[in-house]
Amino acid sequence: MAVTKILVLGSGMVARPCVEYLLRDPKNHVTIACRTLSTAQSLASSLPQTTAISLDVSNSIDLDRAIQAHDLVISLVPYIYHGTVIKLAIKNKVNVVTTSYVSPTIKELEKAAKEAGIVVLNEVGVDPGVDHLWAIKKIEEVHAKGGKVKEFYSYCGGLPALECANNPLGFKFSWSPRGALMSQMNSASFILNGKQVDIAAKDLMATAKPYFVADGYDFVAYPNRDSVPFREFYKIPEADTVVRGSLRYEGNPAFIKAFADAGWLDADEKGWLKAGMTWAQISQHVTGADDSTESSLLASISKKCNFPSEAERDRITSGMRTFGLFSSEKATIRGGNLLDTLCGQLEKLLSFQPGERDLVMLQHKFVVKWKDGKKDTFTSTLELLGDPKGYSGMSKSVGVTCGIATQLLLDGHPALNTPGVLAPYEKEICDPIRELLELEGIEMVEKIL
Repeated sequence: MAVTKILVLGSGMVARPCVEYLLRDPKNHVTIACRTLSTAQSLASSLPQTTAISLDVSNSIDLDRAIQAHDLVISLVPYIYHGTVIKLAIKNKVNVVTTSYVSPTIKELEKAAKEAGIVVLNEVGVDPGVDHLWAIKKIEEVHAKGGKVKEFYSYCGGLPALECANNPLGFKFSWSPRGALMSQMNSASFILNGKQVDIAAKDLMATAKPYFVADGYDFVAYPNRDSVPFREFYKIPEADTVVRGSLRYEGNPAFIKAFADAGWLDADEKGWLKAGMTWAQISQHVTGADDSTESSLLASISKKCNFPSEAERDRITSGMRTFGLFSSEKATIRGGNLLDTLCGQLEKLLSFQPGERDLVMLQHKFVVKWKDGKKDTFTSTLELLGDPKGYSGMSKSVGVTCGIATQLLLDGHPALNTPGVLAPYEKEICDPIRELLELEGIEMVEKIL
């Protein structure tokens, strides 16, 4: 039996469900690569057919050597490294899988990937990934019956389960705190009533509005990045409204906006930010307060944040107090900047504890117009709770989706073995992934409202 050698770059939370899925095929041997060998070893030690290696993906010589020794590479490292990984995979004629969006950098490599005869498969996580699979399914069904999708909305949130959202942010970190916070500070574009709407990054959190998904949840939603190309990607030129966005619990975006307005989300290095400073001293610098007393800090924050009401001011400043930002405790400085220093504190306070679980909530809403002029509204909803004794909802939905797509590619499925840069926007790619996902308990439930 010929062995299929798979290189997995990264050993974070989504890696285990991905690797465990791939190990169901006895032909597969997986090399888990991480900069910290012990981290890779802790994952590999409990799994058969695996090897752990130390690999820094920023070292292109070592990365080249590792890719050359494998049949396929799965890149679960930050997206900024995907370009380097793909270039070396092209050089070595090795297929690549990522869970990330097709970035301009990846798109530029399409011609070279085709010439090398390799597949670069992307967007096979949850968002992007699972979202595409059910969006394409419903849109295909509507078009087959002669209908038109006039409005399309898609919102996703990776959140703590309700019973665990017991902190002022209503949030816990199931992935990089920096990434999670910065995802709430992007600009956004979408199509509304036939016109493109552009939101500046500084204004994004102010656009968050209550959004009903399911009984028992108080969500707010805001647009995420650029939704405009999805009218083309999803083949719905008839749509007057196309919005993709994020879900948070009520109160979260206003708190993030206050962090930004106060100056805490600044990623630039600060010469004054030194080891030994207390949180109160740092807050004084950040807010421009006269001194580091709590009364002075609160007065300065109130001026900078322009709260809409006293109640909202009290709620958010009380949360800042809970996070220790007015305290005499010495801060752990990270990266010489405020954003990473704050992230370190929040990660310490807002990580999932034993017995706690996360929630992945994803919903599509389709407003459909039929030939006779009648309109219907359909929803497709994924409500996936993590298992405190097993996978988190986020790691399962991303990792298993990636594992399934990778195995289909390895098995030679024709739709996934077309050289070039691929993403699941075609029925032929989406259907086989979706059908296998349903067998793993990951399924969007469809309803008509």
